Amino acid sequence: MGDDFADWWWAAARDCDRILSGNRPVSLRERLQAMSESPFDLNTRAHIYDGGLVTTLEERVASLLGKPAAVVFPTGTMAQQVALRCWAERSDNMTVALHPLSHLEVHERKAFTTLTGLRGLWPTREPRQPTAAEIRDLDEPFGTMLLELPLRDAGYLLPTWDELVAIVEAARERGARVHFDGARLWETTSHLGQDLPTIAGLADSVYVSFYKTLGGISGSAVAGPADFVAQARAWRHRYGGNVAQHWPAALAALAGLDTELPRLDSYVAHAAVVAGALAGLPGARVTPSPPHTHQFQLWLPHPAASLTDAAFTLAAEEKIWFAGQWVDMPPTGLAMTEVTVAGPALMLSADDVAAAGAAFLARVPAISGGLARARARAGPQDLSAGASGSSGAQLGDFGAAPQEEQAQPDHREQQGERAADDEGEVPPRHGHGAGNGRDPVSAAE
Repeated sequence: MGDDFADWWWAAARDCDRILSGNRPVSLRERLQAMSESPFDLNTRAHIYDGGLVTTLEERVASLLGKPAAVVFPTGTMAQQVALRCWAERSDNMTVALHPLSHLEVHERKAFTTLTGLRGLWPTREPRQPTAAEIRDLDEPFGTMLLELPLRDAGYLLPTWDELVAIVEAARERGARVHFDGARLWETTSHLGQDLPTIAGLADSVYVSFYKTLGGISGSAVAGPADFVAQARAWRHRYGGNVAQHWPAALAALAGLDTELPRLDSYVAHAAVVAGALAGLPGARVTPSPPHTHQFQLWLPHPAASLTDAAFTLAAEEKIWFAGQWVDMPPTGLAMTEVTVAGPALMLSADDVAAAGAAFLARVPAISGGLARARARAGPQDLSAGASGSSGAQLGDFGAAPQEEQAQPDHREQQGERAADDEGEVPPRHGHGAGNGRDPVSAAE
């Protein structure tokens, strides 16, 4: 898949009138046009390194999270390594308690270990958030506890507020610092029932992303005490993170804070409507149910290649983007994708979602991989004819997907790489549990 899938999705979803998962993809020109209409004064000089829009963004993030200071980073991988390194230096302990499904363990080529020299300690292997007892009973000392909120690879799972307070208190009892991987912290307030400063106030430091939920170009920030942020800023320089002109990413991030952040509660509320409708599809499983944020996993009893083909066929024939980049999840016999309820989905009622789901399943091809190969040869503009059989490539012209094609998503995760789908990341092959630690099949029984 990789770039091919991103190109197919970009062309297909842009042409759709209704989008269930994600946002309508934009062109470079559209992105630049939107940035040029920013309310900020653009008739000024471009600041080098810090200052200007970058400083404005740092102050905005610190205020939103109720922290004394914040520092912008070009990537989340760098930001979290620096944050954990700073706490390790202060605690004189390089061990970090974190979940084995955390982003650092799964998606970053073990950079926190191989580059920064930290060591992970797992409180549980279950696909859920750790419990306070599991943190308290860890049999080794640890200097920092990292909590990913929500835990994406397990299904965007959050603890309850009381559970989160107890987990943090358990870490404190062990003498550890607390760091939140809050790449998607912005959308946790509804489920936790608290505002951002109250949630962030539980942690010593918090990392947030500007592109995952807010729709920015790139970038992230770490917020915490002023002396800690000063130390993190120094380590950012050592890690090569002083970008000469970071203002384009800062401008896009500020736009996301102004436009997307106020809408997140409505996305989360509507995700429950969307998930409920999808759960009624034949053989469907939704994890978690109801969703904890505006993102959740959808599982269906069909091969991933067939479901991906159906998504493109539906887009071509009905101008509906359902959800793409499905991944087979052995040994369940199901395939999974991640659904992101954003602005376009707010226009869809439960009946609309159910109808789109039925139309999607009606287009699941009998032979997996046929349209994927037809797309590679003919291009997205020829999908409709090829799918209907009236012209172009026919499904019967192609056999099953080759083994290397089927295995590629897992290979990308092992290498820490992610293809761009409608949610921006490759759906995980690991996160298969509901909040009770069971997979969707057994959880539904």
